[in-house]
Amino acid sequence: MSRPRIALLNAAHGDEHTPRNFRRELAADLVEFRTTERDLPETVGFDGFVVTGSRASVYWDEPWIADLKEWVGEAIDRGLAGLGVCFGHQLLADVLGGEVEAMGEYEIGYREVRRARESPLFAGIDETFTVFTTHSDRVAELPPGATLLAENDYGIHGFRRGTVFGVQFHPEYDRETARSVTRGKDELGDERKRRVLERITERNYRSACEAKQVFGNFTDAITTGAATDSRVGTLADD
Repeated sequence: MSRPRIALLNAAHGDEHTPRNFRRELAADLVEFRTTERDLPETVGFDGFVVTGSRASVYWDEPWIADLKEWVGEAIDRGLAGLGVCFGHQLLADVLGGEVEAMGEYEIGYREVRRARESPLFAGIDETFTVFTTHSDRVAELPPGATLLAENDYGIHGFRRGTVFGVQFHPEYDRETARSVTRGKDELGDERKRRVLERITERNYRSACEAKQVFGNFTDAITTGAATDSRVGTLADD
């Protein structure tokens, strides 16, 4: 397999940055589906899937979220490799039986995350690494049988169960996206937004680029067959 065929389940409410960022970072043939418009693949006939970030919460009672959970659940049951980012990370945890909750606060900006254990998903990434974060929900309890991969003081930032992986941070962001998202956070005060914007520097962005390797590690695992049920230990375990 030269380039895996991946379903990009875009939950970002039409944000123009999302498809651009994922197409740049994923070495795969992406087929985009706008899930907020109840647009989903008719089958699970892909090599893998990616669930993006969203301004929604996974516990909202909205038809498109229920539809997305149903499709993802079937894909997981069939052993399809999956990666969730931010909202996607939370949605995968929810589908697998974990618990997602509102934080009562916001984590936003460049932060440090610590690997909780060795995992080829984070191959080539330092034990403590820089990421861009923006979320007010979190995975409060891992799904049964899941393994914690990364965390910081705000909570869980990475997990896996079988062929499924989630990261709370945004490895796909560029500086333009980070600025746009920060400016759009009307629920934050002007002073806090100003402090976050001041830290969206070239230096911090370059530091955060290390985390982009999760995309290559994920697609490499699909390409080599390491993300299938029979060989999941190759990707997920020490």
